[in-house]
Amino acid sequence: MKESRIFKNENVLLPEYLPPVLPHRENEIKQLAQNLLPASEGRKPQNTFIFGPPGTGKTASIKFVFREFEDYSGIKTVYINCWDFRTSCAVFSKTILDLGFMVQRKGWAKDEILMRFVEIFKKLNKGLIICLDEADQLEQEVLYDFLRIGQYVNLPLGLVLISNSPYIFQNYEPRIKSSLDIEEIEFRPYSLSEMKDILMERAKEAFFSFDNAVVLLAANHAVKKGGDVRVGLQALLKAGKEAEKENGEKVEVKHIRKVLSSVLKIKPRILEEKVSDVEKIILKILGEKTMSMKEIYENYCKEVEKPINEKAFRNYLRHLSEIGLIKIRKRKVGRERLVSKTFT
Repeated sequence: MKESRIFKNENVLLPEYLPPVLPHRENEIKQLAQNLLPASEGRKPQNTFIFGPPGTGKTASIKFVFREFEDYSGIKTVYINCWDFRTSCAVFSKTILDLGFMVQRKGWAKDEILMRFVEIFKKLNKGLIICLDEADQLEQEVLYDFLRIGQYVNLPLGLVLISNSPYIFQNYEPRIKSSLDIEEIEFRPYSLSEMKDILMERAKEAFFSFDNAVVLLAANHAVKKGGDVRVGLQALLKAGKEAEKENGEKVEVKHIRKVLSSVLKIKPRILEEKVSDVEKIILKILGEKTMSMKEIYENYCKEVEKPINEKAFRNYLRHLSEIGLIKIRKRKVGRERLVSKTFT
């Protein structure tokens, strides 16, 4: 294969790449590290809930902290994506496997798997931090089962939960919420200046040569499409491939202008698969119609056996608006708000 004249390291533009430094998340990383630090001293770490829109560095930050924390303290960390592992059996089995031990995948009751976890935790004889990403997908009993572990093991066990939605505990039993003692860390969307800084660092690692305006255009596009860093990275990657296709010497403005129209938001279809059950019902009710909040709530109450209250329901509408799946606007006359799905 011919060596690229454009890409120095294409991998740094992939969404799964974890850079050595995460610009503009220093405060959040510091707070996360402080919350985990007690585990290295044999004390209980602070359970933490991280939330914010897609592509704002939530997962990258906890993976960065886990990497540094393990090197510093020797404390074990486990990362689990709850789209793939959402039940107690699945989460505890995955944890056991990630710690390097065997567990029977089928045929064991939940309590057998929990006791296997307890046995292994005692063998480790040190603290353990578990990150449950996409935690809105978890079954409630998973957190209840984690709280039970303290009855059997006197070792530090900490949880970090991540979600796009700040409302995931809305319908949790009060005893679970109070026992978790969660501290929240919000990841706000990046500004244009911050987005430019992040993409500039990646571009310097990715390309041999590029026009600075390429990064500004990618950053501006990412902010317009909801502030998702992955959109900016995809724009840079496509621009680089376009420069290669033209046999260029560097990535130029003409290359990124050519690809920007093909770099869209994370597809609504994918996001719709990831939202909560309540939000899925809202999107189904809306279809291609425009409805008032009151009309949507009335239809929702007909759809489900035990509807949540209207205040909680509006929180879900607000979250769908924040992640760009719906638009909420005021009527020209009156105070009622109208809601419609977003298709771009």
